[in-house]
Amino acid sequence: MTNSVKSSNAEVRTTVIFSLPFLMTRGLLWFPLLAVFIGLAWAGWNEYQKLEVYQGWAAQFDRAKFDIYSVLGQKGDDLTWGKPTRKGILNIQTFSRQQVQSIDLMADNEAADLESPPAKARKVAIAFHLSTVEKPVEIPFTDLDLAVQWGTFLQQEWLRSQKQDVPSDIPS
Repeated sequence: MTNSVKSSNAEVRTTVIFSLPFLMTRGLLWFPLLAVFIGLAWAGWNEYQKLEVYQGWAAQFDRAKFDIYSVLGQKGDDLTWGKPTRKGILNIQTFSRQQVQSIDLMADNEAADLESPPAKARKVAIAFHLSTVEKPVEIPFTDLDLAVQWGTFLQQEWLRSQKQDVPSDIPS
């Protein structure tokens, strides 16, 4: 009986020894998946932190939008925009609608019509041509439809403010 116990222990040892490399290769195959999961969890946490910062920043505005590329807020005639990070909003710029000479939708670095925008675009922005600076202020968007909605709304607001600035009591 002792011989059979010894032989079964030997079989168990050889099975464990021979399957160890098999288990190690299986573990090594799962390691990249674990790394991807950790990367995705970090990216999600990073975006959540950006949203938390944005919510605090957006509370001071009448209207605001969050995008991966930029944040935009409107309070009265002032438009403020910047780049969202988890530590805060960076490169904050503000300008007044009274400074705006024209508003364009930029799709793939070319001006597009807000009323008939292209079906797709890789790079989307709203460009504000200001009277105070030569180069237009471009606010980037990831979504073409959202850029069209904001561009249309801001253009209507701008046109409405332009009509109000024109004196209506012109002597005849």
